[in-house]
Amino acid sequence: MSEKESSCPEWEDVEKKDYRGIWVLGDIHGGRISEASLQMLTPAKELATKLDVDVTGVILGSKISKVAREMFYHGADRSILVDEPSLGTYFPEIYASVMAQLAKRFKPELILIAGTMRCREMAPCIANILRVGITADCTGFDVDSESRDVLQIRPPFGAIMLASIRTPFRRPQIATARPNVFPLPKRDEGKMGKIIRAEVDVPKPRGRLVNSQSLGLGRVLLEKADCIVSAGKGIGGPEGIGLLEELASQLGGVVAGSRKAVDAGWLPADRQIGQTGKTVKPILYIAVGISGSAQHVFGIREAKSVMAINTDSEAPIFKYADYGVVGDYRDIVPALIEEIKRTKLSRPNQLAGMEGMTQRK
Repeated sequence: MSEKESSCPEWEDVEKKDYRGIWVLGDIHGGRISEASLQMLTPAKELATKLDVDVTGVILGSKISKVAREMFYHGADRSILVDEPSLGTYFPEIYASVMAQLAKRFKPELILIAGTMRCREMAPCIANILRVGITADCTGFDVDSESRDVLQIRPPFGAIMLASIRTPFRRPQIATARPNVFPLPKRDEGKMGKIIRAEVDVPKPRGRLVNSQSLGLGRVLLEKADCIVSAGKGIGGPEGIGLLEELASQLGGVVAGSRKAVDAGWLPADRQIGQTGKTVKPILYIAVGISGSAQHVFGIREAKSVMAINTDSEAPIFKYADYGVVGDYRDIVPALIEEIKRTKLSRPNQLAGMEGMTQRK
């Protein structure tokens, strides 16, 4: 099937050979670039080596010149900077318009975008303006050496297989990945690159920001937590959350949950872990009453140690756990709490600093 036959007749034709290079969009908030955006430089550099192209970081916002260097420090070869006062307030359609203008001008073959809340909102807007496809929540990438198509690898719902998705007829290719799926590149302040200051037509927003409020400033981000105690349907009801919070407090951790626990209303949506929630990489993950579906296990693949507590000795979670306890959590968790308290009193140095390990910098 030819490109003409595979494209909407209303879309402009594209010449794939005119598109070269890989872009990583930097998500800027509070004057800092998100760690999730910097993580995307890891697959970008790997793909750039295979395609023999450069990696470009794209930074949009107001008064953000210094932030562009972070892209170099983490592996980008150059940065495109759009520093405009009118971009001081984030509007998804405005940022998407600016990105689309840049893509049409510079013609990258691939744009990688972190799956942060803002970027998950913005990415499909960019794809819509450019009339291209987008693959969300990728877990890996590869290259077809003959066509230069990037294989965008992601698990379909069910997470029992991996799908390799290609965009054979349109450019640029666009893909997102959730935070913590890829490691953060090593920071090297000695690495520098070229900054391109681009001028674009920033459209006027159709709305205005009336008020903004920061939420959850006192809460630890799940993506950065070193210890997570997670609730599943097996805890029986919301009354069990308090017991898990006490265990998490003793370990200097935070409480999260499976999709079933969140759907039941026992925990807020921002505490959900799994394929449709957050991807985490704690030092210790304690799964309480969680069966261990593939969707949930997907979100804890990077955990260093997993402990499972479940009444069902055949629960799939035990296949992934480093430590397993079969029994009622209402008996096991209080016993754990008491043992931790005794250890703190008898051997304080052994658990010293545990309360302060809740969030990595």
